[in-house]
Amino acid sequence: MWFSVLGFAFAAVCVFIALRGLGAAVRSRRQQRDGSVLDARASADQARERAFVALGISVMLLLILAVFTLIVMNDAAVAHTFFRWELITKSALDVVRAFGVNIFIAVVAQVFVLIFGLLLAIGRMLPGKAGRPIRALAVTYIDVMRAVPAIIVLYLVGFGLPLAGIPLLSDLSPVWFAVVALTLTYSAYVAETFRVGIEQIHPSQSSAARSLGFSYAQTLRFVILPQAVRAVIPTLLTTFIALQKDTSLVNIIGTMDAFNQAKFFASSAFNLSSVTVVAILFVLITIPQTRVVDWMLARDTATRRGGTA
Repeated sequence: MWFSVLGFAFAAVCVFIALRGLGAAVRSRRQQRDGSVLDARASADQARERAFVALGISVMLLLILAVFTLIVMNDAAVAHTFFRWELITKSALDVVRAFGVNIFIAVVAQVFVLIFGLLLAIGRMLPGKAGRPIRALAVTYIDVMRAVPAIIVLYLVGFGLPLAGIPLLSDLSPVWFAVVALTLTYSAYVAETFRVGIEQIHPSQSSAARSLGFSYAQTLRFVILPQAVRAVIPTLLTTFIALQKDTSLVNIIGTMDAFNQAKFFASSAFNLSSVTVVAILFVLITIPQTRVVDWMLARDTATRRGGTA
């Protein structure tokens, strides 16, 4: 019932906008006959704008109708498979508790990724012949880790380290194996982000600092890095959003995260409603961060243009 009411409401709005566009078109023609060319053009622009608005609403309604039809068709098979309320409420508490593991892995990994990624970026940009071996190692590591999928790294770390019997590392829990694997993978991406930020700083800044007696390390610490980090914060946040989503991959090494918990409910009930809970949780933590990134990018653009965010 509510869907029908909502559909009629949107349809009424669409018709209203279309009628206003039609009225603007009629007014434009009348003004053109009267010789008011500028007013006629303005009315024609209003008519086109309202026509496109009505078209956009109509397309939106068609898409919503298509999704709704998919959900309710075949005796609502899709709704029963993904959105059974009793199974969602039954699994929600356990899945939310397990989701805390995903949050822990993401937060800890982000800290290590920032540190290791910054070291990689600095190592890749070390000057002179003395820094050439470290530059080669950093470039090789970054290229390799960006080429290997995160799920492969998780598998190699989660099962390889225990088999290798390396002291201390082999005794880690699956949660820490996940932290190590994600750190190894995403530090390569973050290193490239830091490198781009550092290269955006004009060379005159470094030259001025060195002329004042700053060493290379002091120039990086007090002049280059503070500016570079501020410039790449939106990109870093985008990378960390991707890292948070990839924490769902840790179930392959036996980590009891939200996805693994949901799979237990799904296998026992032969239904995927519990997995829908996991999807909703990731949406709830990801979309606000995405909006923050958009806001920071808009503020940065406004600042560069001399405006205010």
